[in-house]
Amino acid sequence: MADELDKSIDYSKTISQLKEKLDNAKNMRIRAETKMEQLNKQKQEILKEIEEMGVKPDELESEIEKLKNNIEEMIKEANDMLPMDLINENKI
Repeated sequence: MADELDKSIDYSKTISQLKEKLDNAKNMRIRAETKMEQLNKQKQEILKEIEEMGVKPDELESEIEKLKNNIEEMIKEANDMLPMDLINENKI
């Protein structure tokens, strides 16, 4: 009889632990779904901003490369305009 009582208590404890784990899993799923909704909303906002700048999302990589090349070209032009001979003469 005591053996049956011990098993009954173990089952209750096990069921209680399973219920707690299930509740935790549900809460994690709800948080993940909420985060996913937030990220999708952010993604849509970013895509809208990109399109407002006149760039199509599928052309983003090539646009970035074009801008990078423009920046490098402008830096080179700025360096070429510096009077390096005068700058080098006046080094202390």
